[in-house]
Amino acid sequence: MPESVPMSSVANRLKLPLRIGSLELPSRVFLAPMASITDRPFRRLCREFGAGLAFSEMLSANPALRHTRTSAERLDHQGEPRPFAVQIAGANPEDMADFARHAVDQGADLIDINLGCPAKKVCRQAAGSALLRDEPLVARIMEQVVRAVNVPVSVKTRTGWSPQEKNLAQIAQIAQNSGIAMLTVHGRTRACGYNGQAEHNSLSALREQITIPLVANGDIDTAETAHKVLEQTGADAVMIGRAALGKPWIFARIERFLATGEQTGPPDPAVNPERNPDQIRDILLSHLAALHDFYGEARGLRVARKHIIWYCQDLPGFKQASGALLMATSAAIQHRLVQSYFANLMTGETDT
Repeated sequence: MPESVPMSSVANRLKLPLRIGSLELPSRVFLAPMASITDRPFRRLCREFGAGLAFSEMLSANPALRHTRTSAERLDHQGEPRPFAVQIAGANPEDMADFARHAVDQGADLIDINLGCPAKKVCRQAAGSALLRDEPLVARIMEQVVRAVNVPVSVKTRTGWSPQEKNLAQIAQIAQNSGIAMLTVHGRTRACGYNGQAEHNSLSALREQITIPLVANGDIDTAETAHKVLEQTGADAVMIGRAALGKPWIFARIERFLATGEQTGPPDPAVNPERNPDQIRDILLSHLAALHDFYGEARGLRVARKHIIWYCQDLPGFKQASGALLMATSAAIQHRLVQSYFANLMTGETDT
């Protein structure tokens, strides 16, 4: 019998649908926006495994970049289940509002404002987490974006610019006062980057301060961690980022654990494909085919390499096989090499 934990207030809360403005979400486990990762093929895959929202890669509100190939690809939601969630970044309130309207015209059902990106090239433009140092500008951006569109607007933020300059409480109050429909908090400051351990205690205080839905993000990499964070903070949902790389089934795993308390479920390919490597193979091959189709063969081959690493890096013999796998010169060769690697893995012929 699967090992279980007692059902808690978390399970009871999760029985109720989560509403974000006019949207009713099928799951409280979301895919975080990640640059060069959460493209349409990856979003579709994570939605198939139960992600309630899958956010686009961050889109610049700079008008000069609106009609680039990158913007077009990041706004391409063909074949995805609704709702479509689009994250935008910028420091000019008028440009942010105008781009939000453009994204909605292209089909977006939810607009997310980026206050969390720590990348230097973004912060040099006074965007992303750099905005946390200018609360009046944050208020103007939020107010203008909310007024500009007829869909819910959310915000993803960090806890502040640095451990000495935390202003999450002020940003959260500005968000609620501006009509923001949901707030996601990555439990680090901008200065922390991705170093150290994310903290989620800040959300507990916010839960007493504001009423809009709260989403916890940062180092939530197991179903047990998701449950603990939801229970301890009172957050309404969790957002998964790096833990989904090479493991898109994490959404189904978390959903099952939150609903049933099962720590070790049956060998269900939707939850535990590690128990059956041919399931990983099939998921990976399907993902690669989607990448080749979306980007074209040449670009698709390059993008696929990092995903092959993420899926296979913990499997036996990958280090020895990776050279050939990552140097494939055509989609057909890449497909065949992946199949061959998994065939050897399942017959025990890989080197360990």
